[in-house]
Amino acid sequence: MQDLVEMDNGIAEHAAHLFFSGHRQMSEEFEPRNEMEKNLLAAQEEKISSDDLLNILMNSQVFMPVQDDKPSLLNIQRSTRAQPLVLTDEDSTPILVLFSSPARAKEFISDYPGFGGGILTEFTWVLERMGRDFGTTLNPGLDAGFDMEPETVNDLVDSLGQKARH
Repeated sequence: MQDLVEMDNGIAEHAAHLFFSGHRQMSEEFEPRNEMEKNLLAAQEEKISSDDLLNILMNSQVFMPVQDDKPSLLNIQRSTRAQPLVLTDEDSTPILVLFSSPARAKEFISDYPGFGGGILTEFTWVLERMGRDFGTTLNPGLDAGFDMEPETVNDLVDSLGQKARH
């Protein structure tokens, strides 16, 4: 059984900085396929708080598209170090691209050759490996998603480090 990760009070104040981007207009066509997507929709409809959504995310899996630094041979990854899909916003801030499932990534990553694969893992694992000073976008271009500022990501990383020391 996995231990639940809870945010400390310092992170909760940043939950207000989750941006449900304007390009994500709710449509009747979007059908949630997993619990994370149900919770994303609930947060957008203000049925749950941003604090609750962050707590849920900290205990959820995400899909991180990755690109191998060398072409694969016979579908075998030759490198042990894959590169995640990181975009840059207008302020040159790196933005890590994540999805609520591999299926949700397909259309978006078609615009990024070489990013056909990825890692399905806990969001906390991503935070532990990626470190600080980057933002995230979850489900870019889809109805159920949001953007997280680097300050919020930094607080989440710090919170994980504090929990590991206790």
